Amino acid sequence: MTIPRLFTEHDLREGAEIEALPGQGRYLGQVLRRGPGDPVLLFNGRDGEFAAEVAAVRKDQARFRLGHRTRPQPAPGGPRLLLAALKREAMEWTVEKATELGVAAILPVLATRCVATAANLSRLELVAREAAEQCERLDLPALSEAAPLHAALDRWAREGEGHPPPVFLAAERGAAPGLAQALAAHPAPAGAGLLIGPEGGFTGAELDALRRRPFVVPVALGPRILRAETAAVSGLAVLQACCGDWAGSRA
Repeated sequence: MTIPRLFTEHDLREGAEIEALPGQGRYLGQVLRRGPGDPVLLFNGRDGEFAAEVAAVRKDQARFRLGHRTRPQPAPGGPRLLLAALKREAMEWTVEKATELGVAAILPVLATRCVATAANLSRLELVAREAAEQCERLDLPALSEAAPLHAALDRWAREGEGHPPPVFLAAERGAAPGLAQALAAHPAPAGAGLLIGPEGGFTGAELDALRRRPFVVPVALGPRILRAETAAVSGLAVLQACCGDWAGSRA
């Protein structure tokens, strides 16, 4: 029987008892048909993963009793995704897949051709949480409120005392090296960014302004024009394969 994995906001230590988050009691009791004594795995993004058991479950309420730690918390890392706000279904799908691919943060940005004018942050946080539970990662990506494109990049430019990590701009048209080739010339430290434009692409003025920023590196993602969500997943996969955590084995 598969052991459910659940995220919690509580501190985790052996022997402690903690309350479930809203919705988890109903999920365990009514969907999974689990009850007192059944095993669960808990993580909070800080303390690693702990074996636990259901101490009590009733309607939407549940309580867990913690056992030993099964996995230590890894050091934070992973690329960051700057994603032009997409339509709801595409945005949720991309957040789910980006979480599975190990992004450290997802920063929705607002560009001229964005169809969406905002991002439902609470809904996206739930999507990311459920994806993290399923894929066995030990933390959640940080999610930000949607911000205008250049306001988000102005904040990025102030990182590292004016020496920010690179942002790889997925350029769908025009001459640009492939992402793997660009990574050889611009080694990507932890926290490097991947910038994906909206469904209609960035405008010419936006692209000109982006290319004037010294930390923005235009890259190609192959010979075809990709949907925004496909470009995000493809680019993140290359980043993780070339300089991310795909090189190591699972702990």
